[in-house]
Amino acid sequence: MDQRPLALVTGVGRTVGIGAGITDRLAESGWDVAFTYWTPYDRRMEWGEERGAAEAVTARLAERGAACAAVEADLADPGAPARVFDAVEERLGRPVTALVLCHCESVDSGLLDTTVESFDRHFAVNTRASWLLIREFGRRFAGPAGTGRVVALTSDHTVGNLPYGASKGALDRITLAAARELAHLGVTANVVNPGPVDTGWMTEPLRRQMTDQTPLGRLGTPRDTAHLVDFLCSPEGQWVNGQLLMSNGGLA
Repeated sequence: MDQRPLALVTGVGRTVGIGAGITDRLAESGWDVAFTYWTPYDRRMEWGEERGAAEAVTARLAERGAACAAVEADLADPGAPARVFDAVEERLGRPVTALVLCHCESVDSGLLDTTVESFDRHFAVNTRASWLLIREFGRRFAGPAGTGRVVALTSDHTVGNLPYGASKGALDRITLAAARELAHLGVTANVVNPGPVDTGWMTEPLRRQMTDQTPLGRLGTPRDTAHLVDFLCSPEGQWVNGQLLMSNGGLA
């Protein structure tokens, strides 16, 4: 039997998050999956820490036949990306074939009330860490040409969410650069904007507003995003490269 390819998914801190939905779908499609999480981030957000989330995600992946490695990592540390790849390769015994970037720092603040500390942390996590992860992936990729994948999740939100939106915009450019700069390795790189996906962070008025603005009349789910990421990581998705894809139900 051929060995399953290995995906590394960052930002899987909660069982209900987009990252967890992506890990589930990739495992169902025949991937082994490593993932990162950082509990202190969830702990200080309004949804709070989900105790046992890493163990629960690992169990779900095992049920789907996937080998798994969960790595806790503070991606604000510039040394973390290399350590994550080291840990994954050591525990699962081979290099990563697909890198899916779901991690983020996201604290609502605008032009006038964003602190320098918060701004810098957003760029350290959302932008610098993503660059370092992609760079590490490119340096280590050893798969057959045409099999490598980078997929990054982004957002077009800016008003009232300045550091998040600005740092995600920079992430877009880094990922799209990878589509050209890693092409000689046979690696594709794409950006996905999942639109309004409520994983517990939306208020009820915001849920109604986003639902009303979406032609399909509902919010997105982690599974919606996961289906697109799964396609991009598949052999059938090889011809899609250097794109920013909107997967948002037609949100106006």
